[in-house]
Amino acid sequence: MPQISLIISTYNWPEALKLCLLSVKQQTQLPVEVLIADDGSGPDTKSLIEVMRVDFPVPLVHIWHKDLGFRKSIIVNKAIKEASGDYIVQIDGDVILEKHFIKDHNHVAEKDVFVRGTRAHIHQDRLPELYRTTQIDFCFLSKGIINRFNAIRFPLLSFLFEKKKRNSNSVRGSNLAFWKSDYVLVNGYDNDLQGWGHEDEELAARFINTGKLKKGIKLRAVQFHLSHKEASRSNEGKHAEAVRNTLKNKLKTCINGYAQS
Repeated sequence: MPQISLIISTYNWPEALKLCLLSVKQQTQLPVEVLIADDGSGPDTKSLIEVMRVDFPVPLVHIWHKDLGFRKSIIVNKAIKEASGDYIVQIDGDVILEKHFIKDHNHVAEKDVFVRGTRAHIHQDRLPELYRTTQIDFCFLSKGIINRFNAIRFPLLSFLFEKKKRNSNSVRGSNLAFWKSDYVLVNGYDNDLQGWGHEDEELAARFINTGKLKKGIKLRAVQFHLSHKEASRSNEGKHAEAVRNTLKNKLKTCINGYAQS
């Protein structure tokens, strides 16, 4: 059984992070620790983490750096450096986890494989109510759910949708899992990819180039994303080109990554 470290990336949305952390607390199988990769949030996020740390069931570690723009790759690299587990489950701080999320990732973990999960969405109109009630229990029939199929947990049939592929398409850091040793091998996220877009696919491309397989899963590891306005995509084209370059040249590592963070 892997020792799972849960990495949660966040930026200036403590209301969402609170719901996310409450959903971690209710997990039927807990990670060994939770590390918050904070891309420069203000004091409200720090205060929230300090309050929740008091009775959190596992160590809750806050890794922060100064806000100099979208630098998620760098802060996630720093957080994973601090991780003591041998297996990393990575999510964003704007998701609510179904209570078997960590257990499901434990079940599908496999050597020489990284795991790509999916997510349902909660309509933005529901957010004020969720902040007020701190509701964290949802299912595919819940009010305001988008992509309802992704909200279904049915482990007995999940094998029908479990597919291993040698490609990096559609990989998202919101529901991603991998062995820490594999991450170190490829030197983690590319720190030069700053701004929104494709940094997860570029990392996955290097996993593929080192002989790892992508395992796509459904009906397990369910999460509910709090819908929000999209970030600026001004660097998307540059990042997409970086993915193509990594695949074309079969790059297995990056020059400025985990080791340089």
